[in-house]
Amino acid sequence: MNRKRDKGFESPRPFKLTHQVVCINNINFQRKSVIGYVELTIVPTVANLNRIKLNSKQCRIYRVRINDLEASFIYNDPTLEVCHSESKQRNLNYFSSAYTAAVSAVDPDGGHGELVIKVPSELWKQGDESHILKVYIEYSLDQPKGGLHFVVPDMEGSLSERGAHVFSFGHHNSTRFWFPCVDSYSELCTWKLEFTIDSSMVAVSCGDLVETIYTHDMRKKTFHYTLSIPTAAPNISLAVGPFEILVDPYMHEVTHFCLPQLLPLLKHSMSYLHEVFEFYEEILTCRYPYSCFKTVFVDESYVQVSSYASMSIFSTNLLHNSMIIDQTPLTRRCLAQALAQQFFGVFISRMSWADEWVLKGISGYIFGLYLKKTFGVNEYRHWIREELHKIVEYELKMGGVLLHPTFIGVKEKDNPTPHLHFSLKHPHTLSWEYYKMFQCKAHLVMRLIENRISMEFMLQVFNKLLSLASTASSQRYQSHMWSQMLLSTHAFLKSISNVSGKDIAPLIKQWVDQSAVVKFFGSFAFNRKRNVLELEIRQDYTSSGTQKYVGPIKVTVQELDGSFNHTLQIEENSLKHDIPCHSKSRRNKKKKIPLMNGEEVDMDLSAMDADSPLLWIRIDPDMSILRKVELEQADFMWQYQLRYERDVVAQEEAIFALESFPTPASRLALTDILEQEQCFYKVRIQACFCLAKWSVDFASAGIDSISRVAKKHIEKIANAMVSTWQGPPAMKSLFTRMFCCKSCPNIVKTNNFINFQSYFLQKTMPVAMALLRDVQNLCPRDVLNFILDLIKYNDNRKNKFSDNYYRAELIEALTNSLTPAISINNDMRTVDNLNADVHLILEEITRFLNMEKLLPSYRNTITISCLKAIRQLQKNGHIPSEASLFRSYAEYGHFVDVRVAALEALVDYTRVERSSVELQWLVSLVQSDPSHYVRHKILAMLCKNPPFTKKTESTLCDEALVDQLWKLMNSGTAHDWRLRCDAVNLYYVLFGLTRPSCLPLPELGLVLNLKEKKAVLNPTIKPELIVDTAASIGIHGVGISYPPEDDEPDPISLGVCGVGQPPQGIKRKAETQLGSPPEPGQAVQHLEDDNRAGRYKIRFNMEEEDIDMETVHDSQAFIHHHLHLLDRPSTPGKEPALLEHCMLSMPATPVPSFSKETSALAKHRSEHGHHHHEHKKKKKKKHKHKHKHKHENKDREKGNSHPYSNSPASGRDNPEKSLQNPGGTSRLSLFS
Repeated sequence: MNRKRDKGFESPRPFKLTHQVVCINNINFQRKSVIGYVELTIVPTVANLNRIKLNSKQCRIYRVRINDLEASFIYNDPTLEVCHSESKQRNLNYFSSAYTAAVSAVDPDGGHGELVIKVPSELWKQGDESHILKVYIEYSLDQPKGGLHFVVPDMEGSLSERGAHVFSFGHHNSTRFWFPCVDSYSELCTWKLEFTIDSSMVAVSCGDLVETIYTHDMRKKTFHYTLSIPTAAPNISLAVGPFEILVDPYMHEVTHFCLPQLLPLLKHSMSYLHEVFEFYEEILTCRYPYSCFKTVFVDESYVQVSSYASMSIFSTNLLHNSMIIDQTPLTRRCLAQALAQQFFGVFISRMSWADEWVLKGISGYIFGLYLKKTFGVNEYRHWIREELHKIVEYELKMGGVLLHPTFIGVKEKDNPTPHLHFSLKHPHTLSWEYYKMFQCKAHLVMRLIENRISMEFMLQVFNKLLSLASTASSQRYQSHMWSQMLLSTHAFLKSISNVSGKDIAPLIKQWVDQSAVVKFFGSFAFNRKRNVLELEIRQDYTSSGTQKYVGPIKVTVQELDGSFNHTLQIEENSLKHDIPCHSKSRRNKKKKIPLMNGEEVDMDLSAMDADSPLLWIRIDPDMSILRKVELEQADFMWQYQLRYERDVVAQEEAIFALESFPTPASRLALTDILEQEQCFYKVRIQACFCLAKWSVDFASAGIDSISRVAKKHIEKIANAMVSTWQGPPAMKSLFTRMFCCKSCPNIVKTNNFINFQSYFLQKTMPVAMALLRDVQNLCPRDVLNFILDLIKYNDNRKNKFSDNYYRAELIEALTNSLTPAISINNDMRTVDNLNADVHLILEEITRFLNMEKLLPSYRNTITISCLKAIRQLQKNGHIPSEASLFRSYAEYGHFVDVRVAALEALVDYTRVERSSVELQWLVSLVQSDPSHYVRHKILAMLCKNPPFTKKTESTLCDEALVDQLWKLMNSGTAHDWRLRCDAVNLYYVLFGLTRPSCLPLPELGLVLNLKEKKAVLNPTIKPELIVDTAASIGIHGVGISYPPEDDEPDPISLGVCGVGQPPQGIKRKAETQLGSPPEPGQAVQHLEDDNRAGRYKIRFNMEEEDIDMETVHDSQAFIHHHLHLLDRPSTPGKEPALLEHCMLSMPATPVPSFSKETSALAKHRSEHGHHHHEHKKKKKKKHKHKHKHKHENKDREKGNSHPYSNSPASGRDNPEKSLQNPGGTSRLSLFS
């Protein structure tokens, strides 16, 4: 294990950041632009600090000053376009290594950044602690694609009347998108935040609001916030809008903000937040760390909950009124999660990415304790089982989730998870689904630690960590103490060891340092002579995502004399375990049987084995191992377990097992549970679906694909079951008994949802009932009529709760009743020749959909159900398959849940109909939709339900699609980490890791290797790691230097761009569609020949850099002659206005303008560079003419007044100067 951080935190930077000022002077909603400046106070920790690296993406930087001296800088963002060689590789392995390298190159945890500032030499010499540098940076943002999201509704009225607002968002280290900073969770400092906005708006940010100052004309006001607790830049946030403000009536330091007209919903939704505060402060025995807390509800949020220092940003869709039942627990959970993250995640930050699991685990664990206290033990155990099931299924499918990745080397063989198609080195390279599973596993592992050391010690550890951090945060002038606010894996384990005195190293080694879960198979026999239970527990540790478990395991055996716990030791080779039984078989004696909880019950023991005292067995009942258990026991044992075991997890396991035993006895056990009001409602709901599932299985038993023997067997059971199912279905009788009028059983009572357990059951039973099938594989007619009657007689007038979720479920029930249409003579389906039952269903759906337009339901739940129903009607062949309806509902402007439902239907339509038009439309929506969440959902749904996969042939798989998706992940998603990873996932699902099969082989696709007598793929298709000299392979704006020949080349850093490619002049196509024009900070580099003297390089591993700024007289010469940074052109054909105006009206992504001469020159150069590369080993004589051309090129280049490449984000020192070129375009000087 690589945990070397015993001595505390060592910063990778040659300076310590102590304070930062962020001042935003202007936020323009019409143009979606921001203008401001930042000032960082830093203390150099080395003598002669000559360079400062900061993080900044998409910001256009105008000037940089250090201690009032103008400073020059280089701005380079390699993540804007990951692979910039023009080879047709389209290979995901190649992309992943290049992307990891690009992210590493600007990773603040490694001391790197996109912005490299040269410290003026006058400030070098002082290297003592008292010497302070103040770095002042002016910048602007124009139509940001990430980091800040503007919501400006397109309607009449002023901005505040329209509810226009802007808020910060992002997934891990995304603050760099909206102001220059050190974007690392481990670099803490104090903050001063100032925002000047329109007087009708409110600015909400981190820390305490010190004052609000109006301008003289009262049209603008400035909000001044100070944050005295040291905080990392990623935890700084901003929301500006015409918010309505609510001070919490129970806690005056808590303030809530929502958009206009939502105040009544806000009051109700936040009415219990004080209880969450009280709970956390009580269990952690520690006060909430900040002096205030703010909740802000915004539209089009990135995720439902985002936590920042002293504030959280929520989705406005979480708000609800007192009539809504279903949303209430979900909103409470979100608030509890946000508050848990305030303690662990924001106040206590992580030391490095490898320690993320500790914070996510602790916040998830204390959230679970809140869940247990508020919703009860049953809900908590059900949640743990669900989470465990999710992580087990994911790991078995994907091959393991690693909580604490350690990278000793950078070579491919050191990769701890070779089964994944993405790197674990950075949060920005992780798949979103993997990250969610990572958080899930983290809190489950915390629970395993609690099982090992006890909850009392666990809470003591948390209290100790918070106390240390609290003491450190109050040390204003001793910033070296602030590292106590950073938590590492090592510090956490040390704290556990000190508090509990227990060694949990084996547990950590098993679940944190290794990925994968355990898979157990259990079977047993009862030995009557010895009165012993012979239990055999086998493991599968060879499948993907599994590991071998050695250690204790708890087994609970319920016997006639009571319940007994046994702890078995799973050894390397032992499989069989003998467990002595406490009771003899005495089935005939009438005596109550004691259960685990002390309760004594009468049981009908006629079903059990006469020779055995065993009622049921459970392996690992406390879920203290991350495992999947498959236990073989008789059906009567599962039935007893379902009826009499009081643990909800045991009941759910029994229901799952009984799906394989469709017998009358099983049916009786399930219906008994359904009727039992003391039983947990989620168990009863599962019993409904288990009952329905059998009939579906029987109905589909006639499928020809199964074997004849199996068919006979299934028919036997099916016929036996159908004969016992004469009369109305069990669920229908039960429903009429519980919810219908006694005098008229087909009329439902007036709705009364005061009992929530009954409400959830009433809502679910019709949905399960509709899944029932008769012998003809049709939904029984009486069931369908019953559901139609429920809709017809539904009366909510006297109910104090809304019935919109109930009505939505009734539509889902109608959907479930549909079966595939039987077409005669291939007739075209029309509404006229519809089956009578389907006609009734379609009428109801149409009526509901029309009603929704007049009286929309909460969150449009009914519209969503109707859209799903229409798609189901299409899939079953009842109505023609059409995509136009779903397209219209998927357009921007509809409620987000409706859009997602319509898009889900479109994704399904694309797969079933193999529609390239719809696939194209979906991909274009991913590129252009204003909502980041919707873009993410489209890609996630395409991954879940792909139009084709790498294993299948499809007409949809063509070169254009490959090209489009490649451009999307290469450069089109550069401002949203999550979206880029989604695009990578989709590419992997569709095409796999290697070159897509639909692409033609390029020229010279196969190269004959005479020496080894085999043909290999051309290096332009497959990256060959060959380095002859310090290769001239470049990343935007800077070169990379490589190790000497004898060192083994590093595949990650070599994979950055164009491995095995000859130097090709301009490394970017002008006609690239997606994000093709160079972004701010993207310098298109012109590379020189290998042997050119005085080349400037930056090593990609950033250990040392070869830029020697001293050899150039000034920074202008450095930039112009060596990086060839092209200035930004304004709109062609228009005379430039004043410089300040030009600057504001510049487009966000300018198209590079190259003269014919330069592009021809580049082409010429790249051709000759290519020849030179291919014939390197030939005699020099043959090369003379080529070198001649090269030298001519160089000479012509020196005389060329227009440099090649651009960096619009690079600053300018002197704002007064402006260069104009003869073509009528204005150019901004970078360093005047």
